[in-house]
Amino acid sequence: MTDANASQPGMTWLIFALMTVLSWGLYGVFLHSGQMGMSDPINGRYKAFLFVGIAYLITAVVGPTIMLLANGASWSIPAKGMTWSLLAGILGALGAFCVLLAFGAKGTPSVVMSIVFAGAPIVNAIVALALHPPAGGWSALRWQFIAGILLAALGGYLVTLYRPGS
Repeated sequence: MTDANASQPGMTWLIFALMTVLSWGLYGVFLHSGQMGMSDPINGRYKAFLFVGIAYLITAVVGPTIMLLANGASWSIPAKGMTWSLLAGILGALGAFCVLLAFGAKGTPSVVMSIVFAGAPIVNAIVALALHPPAGGWSALRWQFIAGILLAALGGYLVTLYRPGS
């Protein structure tokens, strides 16, 4: 069964991917608004991030727990899966914290998040290909994939070079 066949009917994966695009696309703007809404120019970003952590606790602990219980899942958790997952969580939280630090260093949501969302797919593609190489190796990559990566890099460069107020 191919991936295309596995996703039918309805391409549910695409709906979830687009929901992620919407969520992460709003994340930086809402986080910046939360930081500003704290009315504390020194510590507002840390107060905002505290509530991001509370939201993560609710979403990332309570949600999966309910799903695991509802599905009658085994509570056996292999160390390898736990280690990679904890590392992923640390990297996600570190990235979110660095977004706040960028805002604190006078970066604006439109520029900071554009650079993040242009650069992160490049890092993701390189690391994912290194950890899970495609059949036929790197030479099997289609030119359109390489062009997409290069266009993402160009987009991040242009946003940096021509950011509002520069």
